[in-house]
Amino acid sequence: MIGSRPQFSFSRSEMTLKEKLWHVSWSFVLLVTLVCSIGFLTLYSAANGNIDPWASRQMMRFLVGMAVMLAVAMVDVRAWMRWSYTLYVVALVLLMAVEIRGSVGMGAQRWIDLGFIQLQPSEIMKITLVLALARYFHGASYQDVGRPLFLVPPLIMVLAPVGFVLKQPDLGTAMMLTLASGAMFFLAGVRLWKFAVIIGAGGAAVPVAWQFMREYQRQRIITFLNPENDPLGAGYHILQSKIALGSGGLFGKGFMLGTQSHLNFLPEKQTDFIFTMLAEEWGMVGGVVLVGLYTLILVYGYAMSLRSRSQFGRLAGLGLTTTFFLYVFINTAMVMGLVPVVGVPLPLISYGGTAMLTLLFGFGLIMSIYIHRDVHIGRRGATDEV
Repeated sequence: MIGSRPQFSFSRSEMTLKEKLWHVSWSFVLLVTLVCSIGFLTLYSAANGNIDPWASRQMMRFLVGMAVMLAVAMVDVRAWMRWSYTLYVVALVLLMAVEIRGSVGMGAQRWIDLGFIQLQPSEIMKITLVLALARYFHGASYQDVGRPLFLVPPLIMVLAPVGFVLKQPDLGTAMMLTLASGAMFFLAGVRLWKFAVIIGAGGAAVPVAWQFMREYQRQRIITFLNPENDPLGAGYHILQSKIALGSGGLFGKGFMLGTQSHLNFLPEKQTDFIFTMLAEEWGMVGGVVLVGLYTLILVYGYAMSLRSRSQFGRLAGLGLTTTFFLYVFINTAMVMGLVPVVGVPLPLISYGGTAMLTLLFGFGLIMSIYIHRDVHIGRRGATDEV
């Protein structure tokens, strides 16, 4: 439970730093580097052949993020379990701070200006919420998960940040937090009929929620259903995105030769709609290659997580990998017009500091789980190694 304090006993035979580095999945690191490199090239093209202002900053963030990822991977998974609630509380406090001193950009109040970086606490919450839920469900029996009262604390843990994120407003991130949390509940063994009840209640609440939505959010949903209704207004972004996707054809127009992006018809080409720009220049083949690399990262993430002997490690690793999948799915579906336009970046490709750093932090956690996969953590925190 949240208020409990499990005792962690550390084995005397700890791995050395050299041994931990030996166990790092360097092929996984290479995959992440390849995807990020595609992002650098696309941002270079977005700036019309200039490394500034986007590609240079993104490369610096990548270098910092890689160092963070490897440092996180070296930390024992038991330490991350101990710190999980603390990290969640810190992220929640930062979300509250956004309401007080947050910076406003593009009509939303989502960032805290630290001078050297615009910190987006909602991105941090995507990682810490998974850790907190994994800690809560660690060691829970099938009977525990079957009791409705047992699910009240984790539901509160989910609804609190979702409420703050919706107030910013950031519908895309709120949706990601909800879906990732739903995956955690499913992995923990929550029965399907309870999901059906919650989905049914959510569907019944749609008319009420519609009244509380902001005008631009309603317009996005209406535009999703019929983008041709306002082609020069609300439907402009998604229509231009579809035009760029279609004009790329099979092999694309060539690097830095995309007309929709370089003639500034395509909006937010360095952030939310960067996949469209890549597909216009490299065609369907380029898009499939990128999706293939994403798929390999997902396979590695799920495989490494399932190797963990501890329930906390498996839940946290699977939850973090699922969060990465949601990034990819929502962004690509959004630019194709399959879901409403929401502010979800394309992972490791879109320009953005907090998203890049938190994703690499999450990958570091997955590698920590893999490196310390033979650590068994009992229901009360007692540990042993093989």
